[in-house]
Amino acid sequence: MKTILITGGAGFIGSHVVRYFVNKYPNDTIYNLDALTYAGNLENLKDVEKAANYTFLKANICDADTIFSLFKKYRFDKVIHLAAESHVDRSITDPLEFLKTNVLGTVNLLNAAKFTWKNNFSNKLFYHISTDEVYGTLGKTGLFTETTSYNPNSPYSASKASSDHFVRAYGETYGLPYIISNCSNNYGPNQFPEKLIPLFIHNILKNKALPVYGDGNYTRDWLYVLDHAMAIDTVFLHGKISETYNIGGFNEWKNIDLVKLLCKLMDVKLGKVEGASESLITFVKDRPGHDLRYAIDATKISKELGWKPSVTFEEGLFKTIDWYLKNTTWLEHVTSGAYQKYYEKQYKE
Repeated sequence: MKTILITGGAGFIGSHVVRYFVNKYPNDTIYNLDALTYAGNLENLKDVEKAANYTFLKANICDADTIFSLFKKYRFDKVIHLAAESHVDRSITDPLEFLKTNVLGTVNLLNAAKFTWKNNFSNKLFYHISTDEVYGTLGKTGLFTETTSYNPNSPYSASKASSDHFVRAYGETYGLPYIISNCSNNYGPNQFPEKLIPLFIHNILKNKALPVYGDGNYTRDWLYVLDHAMAIDTVFLHGKISETYNIGGFNEWKNIDLVKLLCKLMDVKLGKVEGASESLITFVKDRPGHDLRYAIDATKISKELGWKPSVTFEEGLFKTIDWYLKNTTWLEHVTSGAYQKYYEKQYKE
């Protein structure tokens, strides 16, 4: 039996990981630690909140004293660290918030793990989830590999790069057992509608403009969130200590092509005239430091650990659209802020 701490477990990716682990490992104890900031939503986990092996802990990783006390009380064996500020636009507006959460918060967790485990690292693991954005930008060719040099271009990616470096440093300096994985753009159910796909689904439903940065030719590699959760489980079980694994969907799309496909599928789903949603596309001023292209080489995790995506992008996008159309109440809750009342009702302090 293991005691597993998952940070950021009420967020988009984190909630899928928590659900996956709670259901797959009924004999292990899963602790979900989340500060419930704007993107943390316990409604994402209503289906597992009463599971016997699940406990929610409301705490902020920036609060070192609280993190230390929780490690002391619950004696976590394994940590899967997803808690992070993750939206590039927000990082441009408020870089300091990203430094606090992504860097200092990560170091607080590392310190708590190191202190609690007291150099007895047998069967312990600090698994840090990161992003492909730490590698910077690619030209028209090439792929990010696990040995690509870091070259972050936004406050967000700089903060994640720094947190990666601290995790590795604690491994080298203190012997802390760690694994890092760097993933490409995730999409799927429960994603907060500030990111491209859920934002545009929401805007199409509201007949609002679809703001596309620059000329729309920025390229991203897209990964279905359930495939990412399964990849995290694979690395958690079989990954080698002190190794890095790139997790990608083998699936590059230019933003404008993705948006046009999304518009086409939404027109079909909503019974609109062909081209109706595409007419909402509006090109807006580019954001500063916008990376041209991300593309992950996920050969290592595929060859060494046997993981590969289970769905194509088109299949995943169909599933995603269907989920949002069936869960319009959830979408209204998160865009209005009403979802925060769920915590107050379920978890009275």
